[in-house]
Amino acid sequence: MAEEERGAGGGISQTVGQGWLAHIVRFIVAAIVLMVVSYITPGFTRLSFWHALLAAVLIAAIGFGLEAIFGRNISPYARGGVGFVVSAVIFYLLQFIIPGLRVTVLGALIAAAIVGIIDMFVPTGVR
Repeated sequence: MAEEERGAGGGISQTVGQGWLAHIVRFIVAAIVLMVVSYITPGFTRLSFWHALLAAVLIAAIGFGLEAIFGRNISPYARGGVGFVVSAVIFYLLQFIIPGLRVTVLGALIAAAIVGIIDMFVPTGVR
């Protein structure tokens, strides 16, 4: 009976553990994507892993807040023009939160386009 209580049977604790692991993996993947984007996008300073991880967390938090206020289609992870514009604005605003990050308007637009294309193949959004 002790084994069953510890989750050996695939109970709630195992499901919760997989959920957190999935979120952690998504944040790491998002950070790697942001690092790649920062290296190939003109007008976007290069990010270290920790700054990229912070940016991934902030993007997810801002996206969650926007979804709570305006609905699901406003999220940076929403496909389409609104998601693209919101993503570009978030990239531009991140420079005021993350130390050492500088992004031009053109760099934010290019980064939003690249992340949108990458997100089609490698979903990075924490949903």
